[in-house]
Amino acid sequence: MQALVFHEFGDADVLRHATVADPTPGPAQALVRMRAIGLNFADIYRRKGNYHLAGTPPWILGYEGAGEVVSAPPGSGLRAGQRVGFADSPFSNAQLCAVDVDRLIPLPDDITFETAAASLLQGLTAQYLCRDSYAVRAGDWAVVHAAAGGVGLLLTQILRHLGARVLAIASTDDKRQAARVAGAEQAIATDGWVQAVAAITGGRGADVVYDSVGATLRASLDAARVGGTVVFYGMAAGDPAPVDPRLLMDRSLTLVGGDLWNVLTSAEERRARAAELLRWIASGVVTVRVSQTFPLREGAAAHRALEGRQVIGKIVLLP
Repeated sequence: MQALVFHEFGDADVLRHATVADPTPGPAQALVRMRAIGLNFADIYRRKGNYHLAGTPPWILGYEGAGEVVSAPPGSGLRAGQRVGFADSPFSNAQLCAVDVDRLIPLPDDITFETAAASLLQGLTAQYLCRDSYAVRAGDWAVVHAAAGGVGLLLTQILRHLGARVLAIASTDDKRQAARVAGAEQAIATDGWVQAVAAITGGRGADVVYDSVGATLRASLDAARVGGTVVFYGMAAGDPAPVDPRLLMDRSLTLVGGDLWNVLTSAEERRARAAELLRWIASGVVTVRVSQTFPLREGAAAHRALEGRQVIGKIVLLP
């Protein structure tokens, strides 16, 4: 099969489209013919060596995608030709991928492969941020950092659907416009955003701030109201500075960490959450924005586009 591989850590130039051996599924795995693959910053971090990689080169990136079942173990409930997606299984940057049966999500007929590959990882993340990390209530002021990114656009739409008033933080006019289209009540530039949040909320501050930037964590705490919550779930701009717990005590703040893998604890949980997300997409409550598609052989160009941070929405690779 053909796969996007690399033999050493480095920039996008280390990526190669090469022939490798077909994967051999284990006893609890299905073989999936990949039709669309989601590209994420985690793929860039792994390519650079920032994240741990098991095994030896050539390494195959990718944890998210959609395709058709080629074969599945007896009793799995899956059949050859069935359309499936997944958000958390490795080696998806290839024509074939062996995936644990309990990680596969059957796809409704009205969800395309590209939509599934563009929405499962980041959509399930946005969903748990609103359900588990903080229980959103109608009328809440919610600040969303990186609001035009893959998670940010989906999070903005889900928050709006749940009745929150979203203040979107984004770095360019185009990104702020995309956030407004997604349902943000106001879109704010990255300079002076804490003061802007205070002014918009009448000096009260936000009920919840979703911070995936990391370096902005202290400012996010400043932007939250007394008794408010900051949800920290990413470090796109680097590690946050340490937080003195006395700051949390003085203003009765809650600082919550979030990680999707602590939520997707079983096949039943994964599929139930995905079913809600896919219903939102099918009904138009959530619109998935695919920024660009690239053939898998042009994976290096896709990585450069994502690293350039000018992408609004999601990049999808097509095997």
